[in-house]
Amino acid sequence: QVQLVESGGGSVQAGESLRLSCETSAYYYKNYFMGWFRQVPGKEREGVAAVWRGGSPTYYADSVKGRFTISRDNAKNTLYLQMNSLKPEDTAMYYCAADLRVQDVLRASSYNFWGQGTQVTVSS
Repeated sequence: QVQLVESGGGSVQAGESLRLSCETSAYYYKNYFMGWFRQVPGKEREGVAAVWRGGSPTYYADSVKGRFTISRDNAKNTLYLQMNSLKPEDTAMYYCAADLRVQDVLRASSYNFWGQGTQVTVSS
């Protein structure tokens, strides 16, 4: 059983930064593909960023390229998402996800393990 716990969300002004963290209980955390997703009410869960086992390669949605950075610390079983230059359209519930095998790294259906989410609100 894999447990994921996100933290670091909050309310910020446009242009500011936040860093999300996702602590994982997986015994062999380093073997898991990890991703960040976000969802707003009434819309599908959207892939934001993903990272392979060793920390690379990384993948990003076009909407966040150049602003967000995904990273992982396998010694701490923790995934991060550094979010810079935040925009109001980044407002969403952010989730981290994990799985041992992933076909499409930015597709939510590729992952079986999910956290409860952390809310990010960006005001203009």
